[in-house]
Amino acid sequence: MTEQTGASPCTARHLNHVAIAVNDIEETIKFYQDTFGAGQGEIENLEDQAVLAALVRIGGSQIEFIQPTDPEGGVARFIERRGEGVHHICFEVEDLQGTLDRLGESGTQLIDSAPREGLSGMIGFIHPRSTRGVLIELVDQSTAKR
Repeated sequence: MTEQTGASPCTARHLNHVAIAVNDIEETIKFYQDTFGAGQGEIENLEDQAVLAALVRIGGSQIEFIQPTDPEGGVARFIERRGEGVHHICFEVEDLQGTLDRLGESGTQLIDSAPREGLSGMIGFIHPRSTRGVLIELVDQSTAKR
C-alpha cells in the first residue's frame, strides 16, 4: 500500500539522479572519474530514446549522462538549442502507474501516461509545461537498478 501525504498526487521518496545531456559520453565519464572520483558507468544504447546512456555513482548519488544517437532526436535538439547541460531530474516513487494516473487526473501534463522501460527501471516523464520548465522523470523504486 502506498502512503500518500495529504492530497498530493505524487510522493517522491528521493532524488534518483540528475541527467546531463552531452556530446561525448566516454569523455564526460572520464572527466567525472578523474575530477570527482566517479564510478564506472556502463554505457547502454537506449534505442527508443535515441541516446547512449550511463548511470554513474558519485558517493551516495547518481548522475546519468545521455548522448544523442539520432541528430533529429529530442536530446540532440536539446543540445542544439541549449548546449550540453542538465536535461532532467529523476525522483523515485512507488506505484508508478498509480502516480501517473493521479498526476493526470490532477491536470498535470504528462509525456508518458503509462510506465516504460528506462535505464533506472520503469519510468514516466512529466512535461516541463507542468513543472515550471523542468523535465521530470519518475522511476518506480521497486524496479530501480541499483
